[in-house]
Amino acid sequence: MTAIALGQIRAEVGDLAGNAERMLACARRSVAQGAALIAFPELSLTGYPPEDLLLRGDFVAAAHAQLNALADAAPDGDMLVGLPWRDDGRLYNAVAWIHERRVAAVYRKRLLPNYGVFDERRYFTPGEDVLVRELAGLRIGVTICEDLWEPGPACAAAAAGAQVLVNVNASPYHRAKDEERFAIARARIAQSGIALAYVNMVGAQDELVFDGASFVLDRTGALAARAGVFEEDLLTVSFDDDGNPAAGPQRPWPEGHAALYEALRLGLRDYVARNRFERVILGLSGGIDSAVTLALACDALTPDTVQAVMMPSRFTSPMSIADATAEARALSVALAHVPIEDIHETFARALAPHWQGPGRAVAEENLQARIRGTLLMSLANAARGLVLVTSNKSELAVGYTTLYGDMAGGYAPLKDVLKTDVYALARYRNARAPVIPERVLARAPSAELRLDQKDSDSLPPYEVLDPLLAAFVEEGRGPRDLIADGYPRDVVMRVVGLVRAAEHKRRQAPLGTRVSARAFGRDWRYPVSVRYEPEERERDAAPGHRDSSENS
Repeated sequence: MTAIALGQIRAEVGDLAGNAERMLACARRSVAQGAALIAFPELSLTGYPPEDLLLRGDFVAAAHAQLNALADAAPDGDMLVGLPWRDDGRLYNAVAWIHERRVAAVYRKRLLPNYGVFDERRYFTPGEDVLVRELAGLRIGVTICEDLWEPGPACAAAAAGAQVLVNVNASPYHRAKDEERFAIARARIAQSGIALAYVNMVGAQDELVFDGASFVLDRTGALAARAGVFEEDLLTVSFDDDGNPAAGPQRPWPEGHAALYEALRLGLRDYVARNRFERVILGLSGGIDSAVTLALACDALTPDTVQAVMMPSRFTSPMSIADATAEARALSVALAHVPIEDIHETFARALAPHWQGPGRAVAEENLQARIRGTLLMSLANAARGLVLVTSNKSELAVGYTTLYGDMAGGYAPLKDVLKTDVYALARYRNARAPVIPERVLARAPSAELRLDQKDSDSLPPYEVLDPLLAAFVEEGRGPRDLIADGYPRDVVMRVVGLVRAAEHKRRQAPLGTRVSARAFGRDWRYPVSVRYEPEERERDAAPGHRDSSENS
C-alpha cells in the first residue's frame, strides 16, 4: 500500500515564506501518518491568483529561491508544490515534484483557462509533456486544475502508465461547484480508467473563495474519501499496487444555503485578516440586508470587532430603529445612534438656491444615503476599520443603489447574493440561533428615503426580478429567450435596460464575495459606454437612458 496525502492549505498570495512554512508543517504531519507523497494546491507557493505579480521577474525569482529552501527543509516523504516556473525565457504554471530534498521533476500545466475569472494566458505558456513517476511501486501521474476539464491530459497520463492521477487545483467556489467537479472528474475517470486524487486550495483571495473540498475517487468514480470544506484539512488515503484507494475519511459538507453562508463568512474573514483591518463598521438600518451582513460579520470575526451604526432620518420608522436595536443586542454588538436629520437640513439649505431640475426629488433621497456613507467612512478612518457595504446583487444589477452613499465602503459581503437568497440566508441563520426579528423578514423591503417608500414602487417584485436576473446575468440568456420562457416582454425589456444603464455604478462598486457562476467583477466585463442594443429592445428607448425614478 502507498499512502498519498492531500494538503488542503490556505495559501496567501505573495506570502512565499509563510506558504512554505504551512506546507512543511502539513508535510511533517503527513509523514507521521505514513504518506509517501503529499500534494499541495495549484500555485501553493505563491497563492492564487498572483495576477500581475507574475510579470515581475523578482517575484518569480523569489518563488524559485523559496522552492529550493523548501526542498532543503523537506521531510522524508515526497512533495508536489505548485509555483510559477521560468524555463527558457517562458513562464509556466507548474508543479515541482520534490524527492529526497531536490526538485526531481517539473510538470507544466497544459490547458490554461482564459474565461470567467481566469486569465492565465496573459501570463503562462502551455506545457506539452506528461509527468508520471513511480513511488513505492505505484505509478502516479500529475495534472493541474484545468487539465482535468478536457480528456487529453488525463488520458495521456494513463497511456504513460499512471495508475493514479493527482490533480492539484486552485478552483474557486460557486454554488453547486462540487456537483460540477464530480461530474468532470468522473468523466475523466471513465475515459482514462484510473483513480483520481483531487486537492484544492481553501481560503479567500479578494473576491474569490476557495472551498477546499478535496476528494479521492476510485476507478469506477465512487467516492473513497473527502476532506473538509471551507477549512484547512489533511486527507491521507492508501492505494494498493493496482491503484485502488482504500476507504478514507468522509468529512461532512454543508449544502444549500448553509454552504452559501459559510462561503460568505470565509470570504469576509479572510479579506479582513489579509488586509489587516482592526474592525469593521456597517450601517444598521433595520432592514434585511444589513441584518444578514451584521450576522455574517459577527460569525466571521468577533462581536467586539464589529461596530453597527443606526443613522435615522425623518423617514426612518420606529419599527426599523427597534429592529436594528434588537439585532445588535442579539449579537452583542455595540450600536451607535447618529441621527442625520439636522445634517440633511443643513445640506438642503446650502443647496436650495442652486438645487433645481427634474431630478431634485431623487437627489434629496440620495443625499441622505450620501450623508450616511460619509459618516461611516469617517468613523472607519478613526477606528482603522473597514466599512461593510450591505447592498445585494439584485440592487447592484438594476442600479437601485446610490453612488457614494449606500455603495460607499471597502467590502460588500452580499454583492453576489440576490435579494431572495438574502431572505433565505436570514432564515438559515435564525434556525441556528434567532438573531433577526421575524418582522424584518415579513415586512416589505424599503430604502426609507421618502415617506412610505417600498422597493416595489420602482422594481418588479424580487420573486419575479431575481430569476430573471439569474437567467440574464449568470446564464447569459438574451431578451428573446427570456420572453420565450414566459416573462412579460415589458418586464424583460425594462430590467435589461436597467442592468445596462447601471454599468457605470458597478465599475465603482467595492469588492464582494463571489458565490455565483457569474458575478459582477472579474467575470463581468461590459463596457460602460456602448451603443449595442440587446435584441428585442424597445425601439423608443433611447441608448443609455437612465430612469430618473431609480437611485443614482
